Amino acid sequence: MKLSGWLSLVGGPMAFILLLFLGGSETLTPEIWYVLALAAWMVIWWITEAVPIPVTSLLPMVVLPILNIFKISEATAPYASPIIFLFMGGFMIALALEKHKLHLRIALSLIKITGTSGNGIILGFMLATAALSMWISNTATAVMMLPVATSVVSLLQSNQPQADFKNFALTLMLSIAYSANIGGTITLIGTPPNIVMSGHLAKILDYEIFFSQWLAIGMPVGLLLLAACYLLLTRILFPNSVSSIKGSDRLIQDQLRALGPISREERWVLLIFVTTALSWIFRKQINGLLGTDILSDTVIAIAGGLIMFVLPVAQDKKALLLWEDTQRLPWGILLLFGGGMCLASALEKTGIIQLIGQSVGALGSLNPWLIVLFVTALVLFMTELMSNVALVTIFIPVAIGVAGGLEINPLLLVIPSTLASSCAFMMPISTPPNAIVFASGHIKMRDMMKAGVWLNLVAILILVLATMVIIPRAFPL
Repeated sequence: MKLSGWLSLVGGPMAFILLLFLGGSETLTPEIWYVLALAAWMVIWWITEAVPIPVTSLLPMVVLPILNIFKISEATAPYASPIIFLFMGGFMIALALEKHKLHLRIALSLIKITGTSGNGIILGFMLATAALSMWISNTATAVMMLPVATSVVSLLQSNQPQADFKNFALTLMLSIAYSANIGGTITLIGTPPNIVMSGHLAKILDYEIFFSQWLAIGMPVGLLLLAACYLLLTRILFPNSVSSIKGSDRLIQDQLRALGPISREERWVLLIFVTTALSWIFRKQINGLLGTDILSDTVIAIAGGLIMFVLPVAQDKKALLLWEDTQRLPWGILLLFGGGMCLASALEKTGIIQLIGQSVGALGSLNPWLIVLFVTALVLFMTELMSNVALVTIFIPVAIGVAGGLEINPLLLVIPSTLASSCAFMMPISTPPNAIVFASGHIKMRDMMKAGVWLNLVAILILVLATMVIIPRAFPL
């Protein structure tokens, strides 16, 4: 191992030990220092990849019980969270798409529509992903788009020089994750933080935000974020040289012809895939007809995956998926997100979020623009390490209280905080779509952090401007 590798390996534990020895105070209790020390260790190892990223994600399971922050049952619970199984079910469906080459057929058909220039394909994927994420889980959207994007990269890569494709593949994968996150903010039902915020406003302020009313800020913010994301990725940070392939129309037709007519297996995979997607989209309506909330995104995803294993519709009378196929399932990503959620739970339990929220009250003498800027930036960077739902659940009541003390419209703090909680662009653990595309193998941690930092800064500016211009007009309180 090189010297830099040893330094990275030792740097994490050394940062952990150093922070432990800093001790506590009346404000920062020893438990808070323990969790901050663990977070520093994990972030250093995640950034440097001193050990495999999924291995780093197991640290909370060991360290938090030793530090008496969690019992072992509490520390392991996030690794079996419903969202982990949502991942698993989605990955199973993606495996079936790949195994029977349905993803390739979809990719070829998509390229016929979007064209074969690198930036044209990226723009097409961004718009499609954001449109889906407005209505269904951003996790489910990313899971559906990833295999199609992977096949597009493979198809184009086989027809142009290898050197052209590093930035193209990287940008395509990042654009899917970021568009899935951004798309969810556009509608009131597009992402859980929006729903949590709506519930807080109704309960604490007796104020109801209507679906159409939310579009007044969700739509312009979403479109501006998508435009900024596209320009940053394709023009500034990772420009690619993928141009139109000579004879691309004939190439696409030849590739489709080589696949032959759609097979029986493909039809069944497509049926299950579409049924799963429609179930995600119309989950509330289905539950309403059944008279109970029996369906969730996780139940739908696992059901779709199970059907792939039990339906004997293949020509050899076997199921669409066999257990051997799961060797290609990205188990490490499941551990990655489990570790991230475990760390987030510890940050929440030790009161770090509440402590930060209470400190905002010292901003009373500042200009309202600066207060909104500070709160938006604070939440946006906190959500990189925290569950956005947990963050909004705890922070929104604090923001309402702070706004009351400052005698300003609470929505000037509540709405940008909620939107910022979905703008997690820097790390794989920040949000499920980030973790999903990270599993593609086309993204390095440092590349995601580079793109994420710049997009975070642009997002802060967009959110502050939209807040100060739109909310006083569209959201009177």
